[in-house]
Amino acid sequence: MLQVLLIFLLSLIVLLAAAHFFTNAAQRVGLALGMAPFVVGVFIVAIGTSLPELVASLLSVRAGASEIVAGNVLGANAANLLLVLGAVSVAVPRGQLVLGEQYLFIDLHFLIGSISALATTMYDGDITRVEGALLLAAYVVYVSYLIAEGRTPSAEATHAESLEEMSAGRRQLLRDAAILVVSAVAIYLGGERTVSSLTRLASALGIAPAIASVAILSIGTTLPELAISVTAARNDMASLAVGNILGSCVFNALAVAGASASLGGVRVPSSILGFVLPFVAAASLLFYLFTQDKRLSRWEGLLSLVLFVLFMNEVVSRG
Repeated sequence: MLQVLLIFLLSLIVLLAAAHFFTNAAQRVGLALGMAPFVVGVFIVAIGTSLPELVASLLSVRAGASEIVAGNVLGANAANLLLVLGAVSVAVPRGQLVLGEQYLFIDLHFLIGSISALATTMYDGDITRVEGALLLAAYVVYVSYLIAEGRTPSAEATHAESLEEMSAGRRQLLRDAAILVVSAVAIYLGGERTVSSLTRLASALGIAPAIASVAILSIGTTLPELAISVTAARNDMASLAVGNILGSCVFNALAVAGASASLGGVRVPSSILGFVLPFVAAASLLFYLFTQDKRLSRWEGLLSLVLFVLFMNEVVSRG
């Protein structure tokens, strides 16, 4: 089992590192090719942090272990809403996050809408290909809203850096293209080994793969969001930190689940339906309530961390 655990950890590290290099290179290539910084932010930076969840989920369906998708999506959202939020609230220098952006409230509605849509498709124990296509259509609506409004946390961060990086991106286009190819191969190989070793690890531990994906895989694939959000909070960019959490949750619920189901359907085990799904829905509602006053206090963050520990303890005990 130790060998399987080491393979899983190494594969996950390769997957996360490759996704990091892929996202950075894709961002520079997009700017060098003349894409607007905002578009780069929406389609590359925001999606790039959730690339590990997407790759792992698609490979799970291809490997015939689609139940991993449900655990990965819901576990990643729980980690975003509780673990990342808690870490951000504790890391912020002033003891609370001040959220002054009006668009936040519309994005919050998309968060509640996305988890409602996901719960609806999961309710009967399967996400069919048709339902997957509808989830993807809902994500297209969300992205269209972002483009129409022209306001997204990722875009704000990208715009600040774009002027400095654009000329360098043009000069290094071939190099970045090579990085894209190499990192894409590494993402595929790392994701494939991550899924296969997770299945073996779950078997060795005597727990269901879906539970293992909630307790182990989802935390690992959430590390990019955790790193970006905590860094943003410490640099006094509250909108970016919270926006990253919101965007990742919507992407997971609609795009990751939708793309995976479109590939071959997703099975949702009863263990996920009975506890994990209702808990994540409740965590989404709690996040919605926390942000109604446009502030997130350190105490609310600490409560979120305690709830996440309780959630993980219950998941492991049920496994």
